[in-house]
Amino acid sequence: MTDPLESLAEGTQEILGRPLTKRERELFCKYLELLIKWKKSQRLIGSAAPHWIVENLFLDSLLFLKVFPSPPSTLLDLGAGAGLPGIPLKIVLGEVELVLVESRQKRVSFLSSAVRELALENVRVVSGRVEDVMDELEGRFDAVVMRCAGDPGQLLPIAARLLRRGGTVAASGPPKPRPLPVGDWITVVTRRRGGKARRFAVYRNS
Repeated sequence: MTDPLESLAEGTQEILGRPLTKRERELFCKYLELLIKWKKSQRLIGSAAPHWIVENLFLDSLLFLKVFPSPPSTLLDLGAGAGLPGIPLKIVLGEVELVLVESRQKRVSFLSSAVRELALENVRVVSGRVEDVMDELEGRFDAVVMRCAGDPGQLLPIAARLLRRGGTVAASGPPKPRPLPVGDWITVVTRRRGGKARRFAVYRNS
């Protein structure tokens, strides 16, 4: 089996069109170690297998870049969980200002620890439901991202309120697209998935 870090290097080359820098590679390695370590005591992610994490979490998170019209300077990860897709996007976008919103306290603890141990700057963890902090966050972001286990259509109207004019909401969705109240489905195909499609529910605040 291919070394997980080789898979990471090949996958990011395809998605970003450039190799990872030494710092980016180091941050992904540290983040991988943190996820594996915390998985032993908390069910943060589906598997602790390094190859699975690289393919299904890290590279999948970077696919969000394919639906942004341009790299955002302000980014909010709604229901951030273990920091996906927000932290992988922060690693490759560098200067982006990132806000991670998460309501479950154990995941908030992990996010705070990860931000501290990775020494990520311009990253803030918000504990609570987005509805409770809407007054503070409304209309501030170039992009809002979500990994949705259920129906992304339910969250799109809420996430849309967080956008600046010209901003984009992107939610990774189920294999079969469902009708959306706002926005459209966009399909991203990558060679790494054997030509398999990844579908995103996307709303643009024009």
